[in-house]
Amino acid sequence: MNYYAHPLRRLITELSRLPGIGEKTAARIAFHILSCSKEQALDLAQAIARVKEEITLCTSCFTFTDDNPCRICRDLSRSNEVICVVETPGDLIALERSDVFKGKYHVLHGVLSPLSGIGPENLRIKELIARVEKGGVREIILATNPTVEGGTTALYLSKLLKPFSIRVTRIAQGVPMGGDIEYLDEVTLGKAIEGRTEISE
Repeated sequence: MNYYAHPLRRLITELSRLPGIGEKTAARIAFHILSCSKEQALDLAQAIARVKEEITLCTSCFTFTDDNPCRICRDLSRSNEVICVVETPGDLIALERSDVFKGKYHVLHGVLSPLSGIGPENLRIKELIARVEKGGVREIILATNPTVEGGTTALYLSKLLKPFSIRVTRIAQGVPMGGDIEYLDEVTLGKAIEGRTEISE
């Protein structure tokens, strides 16, 4: 990338760190930013800075929010008795779009992956157990992705939750193997929630 001016090379390098963005796409985005007005470029920079400054984790469900607790956790019309466990905030948003689930959420921020060095201590698992220990929860829905890691995480959680004598379900496997919840359509997600089943060892 020595043929790029230094500031442009740095911008391309930073953009190429984004998921799914290679050097060519990063260069196209960088040239687009250069072709924009200075005001538009500064608006983009300020939006990035603001999201880093103003977005935090909800202290209850651990999704991203600018108001703590988040809107969903504050919603008195939603049931506190059913908690849907998801891998990422993006998965939470996808399930919300299905407009089927009316309980609360818990975001793990990942899945168990020993090969990647991600163990239970790296996820929001102890916080989930603490929520259950407070009482009032009658069902946990495990909405992890249908991957090896997602299945391993669901099984691990089901064993941890077994002593609490609450219902532990997993969303129906109509979700395609290897797919990401965040990118599925609303109908598929709605049916997956409605068709959830008990987890058996």
